[in-house]
This record gives sequence, structure tokens and C-alpha cells, in this order.
Amino acid sequence: MFNIVLYEPEIPPNTGNIMRLCNNSGAALHLIEPLGFSLTEKLLKRAALDYADYADVCVHKDFKAFLKVAGSARKIALTTKTQHRYDQFEFCAGDYLIFGPETRGIPEDLLFSEAFEARLTLPMREHSRSLNLSNAVAITLFEAWRQNDFC
Repeated sequence: MFNIVLYEPEIPPNTGNIMRLCNNSGAALHLIEPLGFSLTEKLLKRAALDYADYADVCVHKDFKAFLKVAGSARKIALTTKTQHRYDQFEFCAGDYLIFGPETRGIPEDLLFSEAFEARLTLPMREHSRSLNLSNAVAITLFEAWRQNDFC
């Protein structure tokens, strides 16, 4: 199983879509506060459908609290600030795939700290800024899951 981590997510429908994705793939979802919305928000529930009721979701008060829970497992940051492509990386079950907030990504001081085993990017056309968060999570999670024979 994989772990999806949303660092300070801002847009409820993205998180709702990711809840649904995690439920359907068996991934655990970790949300690092502050959140840009309430977990009871209507837009979040609408995107998650009834999957939110079954999703494995853990909320952490900050990144430090998250690190205590994750322990020594690999923490992999997804960012536009690297050239190391996600499809050229070997994912392992138990990895924590960490995505930053929609409008700013993981802060650079944290991104380039020792907290992360690797920093990966999804290739895009030149002059593109970023992909939608829920799309980026889906692409990365399914590649990791594929590499592990969907187990």
C-alpha cells in the first residue's frame, strides 16, 4: 500500500477526488494542517461521493507531527522544481508520496531539506506551470502501483 500526503491542501474538490482515488486504490491519505477548508465542507463531500466515509484519512497538525507517524519510511516529494522524472524512479510499497498546496507547492526550505528521500516531477510541455493536484496524485499513484503489480 502507498501513502498519499497532501501538505496544506487548499481546494476541497481536489482533496475529495483524492479521497476517492485513495479509497479505490487502497492508499492511505494523510492531510497536513492547516487545511484550506473544513473536512465537512460540501464541495469536498461532493467530489468524494460516499468514498469519504470509507477512506483511510489521517490528519496531522503540522509536518513535524506527520514525520513522527511516518517514521523511517521513504518520503518522496512531487514538485516542478526538479528534473528527476517520476517514471524513472523505483517506488516501493509503504512510500509516502507528498504533494504541496495547489497555489504554491511544497516550500523550498522544506522541499530541499533532509526530510525527503527523493524529489520527483511529472514532465510537462515547456512553459507549463503545473498540473491539477488530483491529476498529479493519480498519475503518480498509478505508476507506483503499476510498478508493484497493482498489489
